[in-house]
Amino acid sequence: MSKDIAILLPYKEKYTNKDAGAASIWVKDYLRISKLTDKTTIYGNLSKNEKPITNNFRNIGINKIFLKKNLYYKKKFYENCVKFNHRIIEIHNRPESLHYFIEKKKNYGLKLIFVFHNNPLELRGSRSIEERIKIIQNTDYIFFVSKWVKNKFFENIDVKERNNCEVLYPSIEPIKKINRNKKKTIIFTGKLNSSKGYDIFLEAITKILNKYNSWNAVAVGNEPREKFNVKHDRLKIYNWKTHNEILKLYDRSSISVVPSKWEEPFGRTAMESAAHGCATITSQKGGLLETFDNDLFLKNLKSSAIFDQINLLIKNPKKLKFYQNKNFKKPLHLIENLVSFLDSVKMNMLKKNIYINKSLGPKILHISNFNEKNNQRLFNISIASKLTNGFVRNKCDVINFSYRNYLSQKIFPKLDADILDISKNYKPDLILLGHNNILKKNTLEKVKDNKIKIALWYEDHVANYGPNWLSNLNLIEKNNDLIDKYFITTHPSVIKTKINKSKLSFLPIPVDENIEYLKIYENKHRYKDLFFALSHGVNFGGLRNTSNDEREVFLKKIIEKGKGINFHILGINSDKPKWNYDFYKEMMICKMSLNLSRGKPLKYASSNRIASYVGNGILTFINKKVKFQELFSDKELVFYENEDDLISKILDLKDDISRINKISKNGKDKYFKIFNNQIVSDSILSKTLATTPKYKYAWEK
Repeated sequence: MSKDIAILLPYKEKYTNKDAGAASIWVKDYLRISKLTDKTTIYGNLSKNEKPITNNFRNIGINKIFLKKNLYYKKKFYENCVKFNHRIIEIHNRPESLHYFIEKKKNYGLKLIFVFHNNPLELRGSRSIEERIKIIQNTDYIFFVSKWVKNKFFENIDVKERNNCEVLYPSIEPIKKINRNKKKTIIFTGKLNSSKGYDIFLEAITKILNKYNSWNAVAVGNEPREKFNVKHDRLKIYNWKTHNEILKLYDRSSISVVPSKWEEPFGRTAMESAAHGCATITSQKGGLLETFDNDLFLKNLKSSAIFDQINLLIKNPKKLKFYQNKNFKKPLHLIENLVSFLDSVKMNMLKKNIYINKSLGPKILHISNFNEKNNQRLFNISIASKLTNGFVRNKCDVINFSYRNYLSQKIFPKLDADILDISKNYKPDLILLGHNNILKKNTLEKVKDNKIKIALWYEDHVANYGPNWLSNLNLIEKNNDLIDKYFITTHPSVIKTKINKSKLSFLPIPVDENIEYLKIYENKHRYKDLFFALSHGVNFGGLRNTSNDEREVFLKKIIEKGKGINFHILGINSDKPKWNYDFYKEMMICKMSLNLSRGKPLKYASSNRIASYVGNGILTFINKKVKFQELFSDKELVFYENEDDLISKILDLKDDISRINKISKNGKDKYFKIFNNQIVSDSILSKTLATTPKYKYAWEK
């Protein structure tokens, strides 16, 4: 059966029989007879050795988390809501958590119910008028455990009533039979501190016990921060007992005392002890006046007032019986009423809530060049396509939007309007700008107003080296105050930019198992020694003017010096560039390859070719100044210092095919292990959306 409803308990609330608090008891009692129990999952925090009250409990488990427990708790709960497609979220007593899900509701159509068990003015997230108004405006139903709590919520708020705000009292099941053999016992339950009136109870009960030798007293609770040294041989003090054990004590006791000095939000102990046939004496603080129909209120909060009320009942057994029977026969708050009302609310919400099942991960609008322009000639070097595939493998929902179509069709002015319209319809978590910064400032501002994150990845030079580096840098710096994160293929440590460094992350060139699928080391027909493809991704198939390309200078030097080496170099002289499968065919006949990029070699900087080379299983040479030796060993890549060192190492390896194959295979395996598109796309997600990383990122050692 579909689990449409999720209930979130406060993370310190124990959903166990032994330590159940007010919220846990509420949930337990409600689900015992609800028609929606099978549609409901309860979320909370228990240790491994703690057993939940009911089976429909899912443990978030934050006991091993040291910092930001509350944030982790909310995020994990939300991940479960998405995973299990919960449609209604019921949150108890943590307005701070409610605000977190109000933001999620805007994008994902969640229905929210909130229950206040305490004074809203003392809870984070509802102390200010602004916070409470936001709750009213964005929560489908708000319930309060008493009129007193509701009045506190609306304090200093002009609007006093809303149809989504109701008092829903904690309730009990009717007691079938009163115990006619009640003991001469007076009971106190709760925290054993002065705010609960335990100090004045002890003073009064000592006098009562001294006056009436046949009467006993029981106190159940604890309070490590406050100790009282009052002892009496007919006063028994117990640590916390289970809820059922306490109810049995009420059943046997004659008088219950609830002398709270602080404003009780409701007062469950008063309601339950009265329903079990105790003559119940209470203060008039907070919601205690609403717990049951009572005349035995304390006129003042002094021990003498407690003594007078107890003394009156003991001296007059008929009056004692009268109040016992009255409380038993006329409980104000029965669980059937709470359940029928709350069930009807939730069933109505389920009918109205037409919910589109969301993907298990975030929704991404990926705006990039997906190579339609050249009929997918460059599919095998498309970072955009690889990242999209990685997002999908990470259970994201992705829309690819190719902005080049707008450029080619000369409808560029319409681009921003369409992106905003797509965002409205699709409601992405993330807009990812792929190798472009094409959206206008006011478009980005509107996107940010809708709480959508914006990230940008860029693969060309933005450091002080290589072609067009300054124009590239200026491009990505545009509107940098509105872009949350940047991912670039050069290590941020070597880049000088006005972009805040905390926004910058390294973007490895990813590999995809469906694109870099070759195992060149298994090909037995390799007769060329060294492969390099110059400008294989541009110029529409023609030769490029490479006269100013420092790579051509380097290549001509090693060709001249490398006598005895069978070079296979594309893109210079008369050897035209190759693409896609033709590129693969040319690479397949070679034993080794050279990773050579334009400009000064800098940390981690490389073109797309490194993924094409290493990912397809061909031994690859790379300059030591690129610092890949921080990530790979010399058993996975071969590192050189200059052209002479490169020539020497080529000559040393070219006839040792066994060694070549080992390095090639090791390199491919390692590259896929640390730079596959699932890991790379996850790094974008975790850094931009502040999600928990699924992997360790080797480049962040």
